[in-house]
Amino acid sequence: MSQPWSAPQAAGPIAWAQHVPGSKSITNRAFILATLADAPSTLRAPLVSRDSQLMEKALESMGARFEHDGEDIHVTPGPLRGATVDCGLAGTVMRFIPPVAALADGAVLVDGDEQAYARPMSTTLDALRQLGVEVDGDSLSLPFTVRSHGVPEGGEVTIDASGSSQFVSGLLLAGARFEKGITVIHEGAPLPSLPYVEMTVGMLRQAGVHVDSGENTWTVHPGPIAGREWAIEPDLSNATPFLAAAAVTGGHVTIKRWPANTTQPGDAIRHILVDMGVMVTQEPGFVTAKGTKGGALQGIERNMGDIGELTPTVAALCALAETPSTLTGIAHLRGHETDRLKALADNINALGGKVTELADGLRIDPAPLHGGEWPCYADHRMATTGAIIGLKVPGIEIEDISTTAKTLPGFDRMWETMLDPEQQESNG
Repeated sequence: MSQPWSAPQAAGPIAWAQHVPGSKSITNRAFILATLADAPSTLRAPLVSRDSQLMEKALESMGARFEHDGEDIHVTPGPLRGATVDCGLAGTVMRFIPPVAALADGAVLVDGDEQAYARPMSTTLDALRQLGVEVDGDSLSLPFTVRSHGVPEGGEVTIDASGSSQFVSGLLLAGARFEKGITVIHEGAPLPSLPYVEMTVGMLRQAGVHVDSGENTWTVHPGPIAGREWAIEPDLSNATPFLAAAAVTGGHVTIKRWPANTTQPGDAIRHILVDMGVMVTQEPGFVTAKGTKGGALQGIERNMGDIGELTPTVAALCALAETPSTLTGIAHLRGHETDRLKALADNINALGGKVTELADGLRIDPAPLHGGEWPCYADHRMATTGAIIGLKVPGIEIEDISTTAKTLPGFDRMWETMLDPEQQESNG
């Protein structure tokens, strides 16, 4: 393991404008649709990170062709074949690839990092079995093998997707290529991160696929998927630590190319920051956050069920706030790269914080924080959380900052550059 990274402390208010690379969620969905399309597609400025490269290699091993052209990637679909797929620790790969593998002319072995074995997969695998696909494995997690004898019939499947919206999205993305399409019915606790399903449905429709959407029910009708050009938005979840930096230092940070309309849950950070006392402005092409004097923040009470991915950033802000916060609706975060609720509570409490785990969230009370080690648990969001706290608290030693390469390669360099006074002056 690499040496711990000393999170830099801000000397004063930050003044910065940041470019954020493309959205992982949009990139990996576009890769799937381009692979299943009737004609070639081009992704404009997609994300290049560990998660996106794992998706690219998985689809390439199954028969698609990827050509890099500067910032763009051209994808040419081909007959799908058997392969061995490495998911790493990427939820989108392990949940999106199996339904695609069901369309391959040959067995597809799906494996990943050791930490990925703890991530639940039974919902996807049981759904494929209901749809007539053969799955070999323990029905709970990686590794497993998917094989079909011809194009699967498809049809209606009922699942409990309360553990992750990715279970729904993965089935929908490949649904048009099943003989009867796919109808997914969710039964169980509330579906988390619903905006990501809305993103999936929107992208399917952009590719010419007929999708019906109702309450906890989605039908993808069989038919062609169009090859097209995909303009990839910046990753708004990856933008949130930089906006948080403005909030906790009392400075101002601008994120370039912020979309006027988006299905990305990361867009909600604008409203959360306002509720915590930060001024946020949106103009065509950018968003700016301006913190209060001294970076004073007010706690919040918020159901984060639809925007659970923002919880680590928001928890960092709450740990530095002057009043208590309660974040709920996020029990599903226990099944992410790590148990994020336990990890956040343990890490902040180890620095002197006062965080209580709830059944579905966190209670965060004000407490003076001190320096110390900050484990990451192979979770990129934990690494960026520690960096935010380190802006105000000296001596934060982040165990494995390199894990941010999962979705934002070079985060540590971006962060250090943002805090360099000379760079701030030239950045304008």
